[in-house]
Amino acid sequence: MNSLDYRGSLEDEAALAAALSQAGDEPDAASARAALLAQAAALVPEASARRAFCVPGRIEVFGKHTDYAGGRTMVVAAQRGLALVAAPRGDRAVRISSVTMGQTVAFDLEPDLVPQPGHWSNYPMTVARRIARNFPGPLAGADVAFASDLPLAAGMSSSSALVVGVFLVLAEINRLEERPEFKAAIADPTDLAGYLGTIENGQSFGPLAGDRGVGTFGGSEDHTAILHGQPGRISQYSYCPVRFERTVDLPRTHVFAVAASGVIAEKTGAAKDLYNAVSARAAALLDVWRGATGQTARHLAEILATGPGAAERLARHVAASRRDDFDADSLARRLAHFQAESHEIIPAAGDALVRGDLAAFGREAARSQDLAERLLGNQVPETSALAALALQCGADAASSFGAGFGGSVWALVARTRADSFLDQWREAYASAFPHRAPMAAFFTTSAGPGALRVVHRLF
Repeated sequence: MNSLDYRGSLEDEAALAAALSQAGDEPDAASARAALLAQAAALVPEASARRAFCVPGRIEVFGKHTDYAGGRTMVVAAQRGLALVAAPRGDRAVRISSVTMGQTVAFDLEPDLVPQPGHWSNYPMTVARRIARNFPGPLAGADVAFASDLPLAAGMSSSSALVVGVFLVLAEINRLEERPEFKAAIADPTDLAGYLGTIENGQSFGPLAGDRGVGTFGGSEDHTAILHGQPGRISQYSYCPVRFERTVDLPRTHVFAVAASGVIAEKTGAAKDLYNAVSARAAALLDVWRGATGQTARHLAEILATGPGAAERLARHVAASRRDDFDADSLARRLAHFQAESHEIIPAAGDALVRGDLAAFGREAARSQDLAERLLGNQVPETSALAALALQCGADAASSFGAGFGGSVWALVARTRADSFLDQWREAYASAFPHRAPMAAFFTTSAGPGALRVVHRLF
């Protein structure tokens, strides 16, 4: 994680925005982030002891439901996100205030803490519970305030950003990196992203024992993008464990336009069962392979790496399988999607950007969207329409992203016409889905920096 050495007050928005620009934010994004920090700082007045962090959301350019199966993704850190300001306490109490929602929750750093599913406090409470279990001994709580300009439950990882932010706050206050438990499990920054993913999904991370998680089984894509985003670049990673593969430059002439559909995709809410069913199909494919071959593979990507024709062999085993949970056809579609998205689309899309071939990049984006609709089955009419409307409005590429069953769509557009494109896209969507228009949000973002620790010193 990068640090910004800032000499000044967190309430001085102009000076803070100038500093954030030097850290990789574009001017408008830096001003917006500085305003969020100032809002959060107003609720944590102990200036001499305060810690501050900027934690972005993310855009999943490619990689729909691939990370937890060991596959690839291409991601960027958005230039929207959370700003957190915190001060340590002398007890184990954690008091977290959301500026955006006007709510405050309080709890203790205890291993038997019971989070509240369906409420935003589920995420910080799950972090606190896991820290108390993985790092026993003396722990200090904190007074924390955060402000956000991310659309909620829209596929931009607002929940994972909160998980990352709360962990970073409590880890710094308690100097967790110096603990022997931390050193034994987390050797580098990519390990940290993997560990934070297990806080959400409940799995163990090496010797750091798992727990209940937030209620959904996902991977580490969000946390990796949030921690390791690079300004102006799209990052490609593979997972289980987290492995950096490459970065490719986002054309300087272009920017991402984002449309949040207004269809809420809260993974621990109404969409939880749908989301978990997609990941459960990946687990079922693993069971089929293990049962048919006797081989112990950890995930789908490991199966496909066993040699030429592995996907075809697994497909034959699936066709012959008889299961109570999923029929063979649904499993075959899940396999075909994973293989295409992770092993074909992502390498081809990255290569296209390296060549500067936006037409080829757009074709891969269209294929990804088509396969999400036909094979993965995680789209709703609104996201499918937004992707199609973006192309009709002149985008070079467009695709939905996030867990699905709602959420958002990105479109790659020329900077020179980004504002007019947004207006046209918004109007087309409002015409097609007038009942969704009041809840929808449209904005632009470039690829921004990952999570940033603001080390501020008063004069």
